[in-house]
Amino acid sequence: MNTLLRRTARWALLLCFSLGNLLLSVPALAQRPDTVRLSLRDAEQIFLEKNLSLVAARYDIDINKALAKQAALWDNPILETDQNIYSNKRFFEHGKDASGNPVGQYFIQVQQLIKTAGKRSKLMDMAASNTRLAELQFGELMRTLKYQLRADYYQSAVLQEQRKLLLNQLQTLQKLQTGMQAQLTLGNIAQKEYLRVQSLVIGIQQDLTDNQRDLWDVQTELKTLLQITSNSFVQTEPVSVAVSPDTLRTDQLIEKARQYNTAYLIQQETLQYQQKNLLYQQALRVPDIMIGPEYDHNSNYTPRYVGLSISLPLPLLNKNQGNIKAARISVKQQETNLVQAGDKLTNDVQGALLKLYATAQTQLPDYKQFYTAYSQLMDKMAQSYQQRQISLVEFADFFDNYREMISKQNNQQLNYLLSIEELNYQAGTDVIHP
Repeated sequence: MNTLLRRTARWALLLCFSLGNLLLSVPALAQRPDTVRLSLRDAEQIFLEKNLSLVAARYDIDINKALAKQAALWDNPILETDQNIYSNKRFFEHGKDASGNPVGQYFIQVQQLIKTAGKRSKLMDMAASNTRLAELQFGELMRTLKYQLRADYYQSAVLQEQRKLLLNQLQTLQKLQTGMQAQLTLGNIAQKEYLRVQSLVIGIQQDLTDNQRDLWDVQTELKTLLQITSNSFVQTEPVSVAVSPDTLRTDQLIEKARQYNTAYLIQQETLQYQQKNLLYQQALRVPDIMIGPEYDHNSNYTPRYVGLSISLPLPLLNKNQGNIKAARISVKQQETNLVQAGDKLTNDVQGALLKLYATAQTQLPDYKQFYTAYSQLMDKMAQSYQQRQISLVEFADFFDNYREMISKQNNQQLNYLLSIEELNYQAGTDVIHP
C-alpha cells in the first residue's frame, strides 16, 4: 500500500510539472506577434509623425491662424438703394418730362464702417494671442504625451530585462528539478524536498505571468501612442542614463521652467489675452462711424443731389460699463492664477529634483556591483545544493531573497528613469538627455 501511494504521488508530481510547463508555453503558442525593434529615438520620431492626438491639435493652430487673418480684414461696404416702382400709371418711370425736368426717383448710398479707438488692431492682437495659446496648448499636449511615451518605454525596457533574468533562473531551477525528479524516483531524496523546489519553480512561473501581464499593459499604451495597430511586440532597448544631480542648480532649473514649461506659459499668455481684452472692451466705449457718399436723383431740394452721410451712435446710456468691469476682474483673476502657477512650478521643480537625488543613490557603483554579484551567486548556490554543500532551507531562503532582490533592482532602475523624466517634464525641456 505504501509503495502504491508513493508511486501515485510521484506520478501526480510529474503531471503537475508537465502542466506547469504547458501553461507557461501557452502564451507563446497562442499568438506569435511580430517584433518591432525600436530605440527611444526611433519611438519618439514615430510618435511625432503619427500620433493622432498631435495631428488633431495641429489643426487648432491652423484654425486660429485663419481666424487671425479674418480679424485683420476690413468690414465690407454697405450699398443701399431706393427707387420708384410705379407712378403716374407707369412702372419704373425714369427719364425727363417735356420740359426737360427729371421724372421718377431713385436713391443710392454707399457706407463704410470705420472702427475707431484702434478696435481693429486690438482684435488682431487678441486673435494673435489666441493663436499663441493654441500653439502652447499643442506644446502642452506634446509635453504630456512625450512623458507618457518615455515612461511606457522605460517600463517596457525594465520589464523585458526582468523577464530575461526570470527565464534564466527558471531554467536553472528546472534543471535542478529534473535532477531531483530522478532522485525522487530512485528514493534517494524525500518528497518534501522535491515539493519545496517545485514551489520555487511555481513561484518563478507566477512572477513571469505577472511580468507578462504588466508588459502587455505597457505595450498596449506604447503601441497606441505610436499608432501601431498590428499584432506586433515593441522590442525596446535597455536605457542607461548617468547623471550627477549635484551639478543641477534649483534656481537655474526654475528659470528654465519659466521659459519652457508650457503649462506656466499658457497662464502667462492667458493673462496677456485678458489684458488685451480689457483694452478692447474700453475701446468699445468709443462709437464707430458709418461714412459714405449718397446720390438722390429727384426727391431732394435739387435734382441729382450728391451728399455725404455720417452716422454714429451716441454713447449716452450704454458705455460698455459691464463688459469693462468684467474684463478688469478677469485680469485680476488671471494675475492670481499666474502667481499660483508660478508657486506650483517652483514646488514641482524642487520636488522632481529631490526625487532624482533620492533615486540616484540607488545607481551608485556599489549597488550595481552588489546586484551583479548576487546574480552570479545564484547559479553557484544551485550547484552547491545539488552537491549537498548547503541545505534545502539555505537554498530556498537564498532564492526567495533573490526573487525579492530582482524586483527591487528593477523598481529602483525604473524609479530612477522616471525621476529623470519627471524633472524634464517639469522643466519643459530635456535638461537630462536619455
